Amino acid sequence: MMNQALHILIIDDDEINNFIAAKLIDKIPPRAKVSTCLNGQEGIDYIISGLNNQEELPDIIFLDINMPVMNGWEFLEEYAKIAHQLSKKIVINMLSSSVYNDDISKSKTFSTVNKFISKPLTVEKIKSLYDSLGIN
Repeated sequence: MMNQALHILIIDDDEINNFIAAKLIDKIPPRAKVSTCLNGQEGIDYIISGLNNQEELPDIIFLDINMPVMNGWEFLEEYAKIAHQLSKKIVINMLSSSVYNDDISKSKTFSTVNKFISKPLTVEKIKSLYDSLGIN
């Protein structure tokens, strides 16, 4: 999937979940750089700031749905406006404690969303995602 180190961006307003997710990701090869943003606006700003140096953009995003300032759905709408500027494919995965079928169905309406992953994130869920992306 990539030539350099894996870069993962977690966009979630729960700092404890972000810390735990980063520790779980760290347990699984390959080594990954993990960055975090606390809401969708920070996430969009992060992506926009990397447009001039796209190798620095994340390979994978874990995106929460319910966040202050800008939620996950709003992030996806803003992301769609800049996606054409990206030369790198970023794999976006919804990461939510929501088990509402409406949220799962809605996530499938966004072509940029790869998977809907229910919280909590686990080593097994990360490995399954890596396997599906051919990362090892």
